[in-house]
Amino acid sequence: MSAETDLKTQPVTSSEPLSTGPVSAGVSGGAAAPRERRGRRGAAWAVRAASLLAAAALWQVLTANDVRLWLRFDRLPTLVEIGRQAARQLTTQLYYLDLLQSLVRILTGFGLAAVAGVAVGIVVARSRRSGYVLLPLLEAVRPIPAIALVPVAILLFPADEQGIVFITFAAAFFPIMVSTRHAARALPTLWEDAVRTLGGGRRHVLWHVVLPGILPGVFGGLSVGMGVAWICVISAEMISGEFGVGYRTWSSYTIVDYPAVIVGMITIGLLGWLTSAGVELVGRRVTRWLPRAEGSGA
Repeated sequence: MSAETDLKTQPVTSSEPLSTGPVSAGVSGGAAAPRERRGRRGAAWAVRAASLLAAAALWQVLTANDVRLWLRFDRLPTLVEIGRQAARQLTTQLYYLDLLQSLVRILTGFGLAAVAGVAVGIVVARSRRSGYVLLPLLEAVRPIPAIALVPVAILLFPADEQGIVFITFAAAFFPIMVSTRHAARALPTLWEDAVRTLGGGRRHVLWHVVLPGILPGVFGGLSVGMGVAWICVISAEMISGEFGVGYRTWSSYTIVDYPAVIVGMITIGLLGWLTSAGVELVGRRVTRWLPRAEGSGA
C-alpha cells in the first residue's frame, strides 16, 4: 500500500510537454493564416496587373506594326502617342474642368436616384395600395432607355445641365428601385412577426428590420445603377453637353484627334471604376454582419 502511494505522489519528471500538437498547431496556424491571405491577395493583384500589361503590349504591337487582320489597327494610335496626349492634357486646366463637371453630374443624379429609388422601392413593396398606383406607371417607363429621354429633357428643362442630371437620375433610379423592391419582398416575415410580438411598432420594424435586411440588395442595385448612370451621362454629354469628359471625347473625334479620344475613354473607365469601387466599399462596411467567402476582400 505504501509503495502504491509513493508511486502516485511521485512527481512527473518527463521532459516532454504535457500538451503538444493541437494547441501549438492552432497558434502557428492562426499566425500563418493572415500571411496566407496576404499571399493570395498579392498573387491575385499580380495576375490582374499582368493581364493589363499583356493587353497594353498587344495593343502596342498591333498599332505600331499597322496590323490589318479584318480589324484595322493601323488607324489607331500607339501607346506612345496616347501617353504623350495624356501627359499634355494632364497639364491643362480644361481637362480637370471636364473631370469635375462629369463628377458633379454623376454624383448629383446618382445621389437623387439612390434616395428616391430606395424610398419608392420600400413603399411599393410594403404598401399594396401604393403598388397599385405606382407600379403601372413605373413599369411603363422602365423599359425606355434613359438616353432616349434626351429630347424630352431638352424640351422639359431650361438648361442643358439640368437635363443631363435628369438623364443620369433616370438611368440609376430604376435598377435601385427594382433591387430594393425585390429585397424588401424577400425578407422573411418571421423577422417582422417576432419584433411585433415583442411590442415593436411599424417605425421600429422599418428601421431595425426592413432597412438592415434589405441592405445587401440595395447595394447591389446601387452598384448596377452607378454603371448605367455613367453610360448615360457620357452619352448625354456627347449629345447636348458643353463641358465634361463625354463632350470632350466626342469633340476630339470630330477633329480626328484619335489619341485624345483614347485618353477620354481611359478617363471614363477610371472614373467609372473608382465610383463603383466606392459604392462597393461602402456596401461592405455597412454589411459587415454578412458572412463573407474566404478571399472575397471584405
